[in-house]
Amino acid sequence: MDSLINALKSRLPPSHMDFEGQRRAETAFQWVLGIFATIGFACGYAYQQFSLTVYILGIGFAIAALLTLPPWPMYRRNPLKWQPVRVNNTAGENDVSVGAKSSRKDK
Repeated sequence: MDSLINALKSRLPPSHMDFEGQRRAETAFQWVLGIFATIGFACGYAYQQFSLTVYILGIGFAIAALLTLPPWPMYRRNPLKWQPVRVNNTAGENDVSVGAKSSRKDK
């Protein structure tokens, strides 16, 4: 079963975004929505049709979602460097920890 899952994972595109990519996606989403909201408001006001405003804003939302929701390669340019996993084998326990030990004392 694990080999089947690993084979499927290797064929799927990446599904993550780094922190810088998340910031860029959020900024792009806000800009696209702001531009389409302004255009929609202006057209709706000029034609006195609120439905036109909603349609234009809906189109802007769809475009913004298409640009920002999938993890495009432009949102994965700055990957995180994780610390290596350390395995602690004390008292016969298989305990996996990441990073440095905590300096906090238990009371």
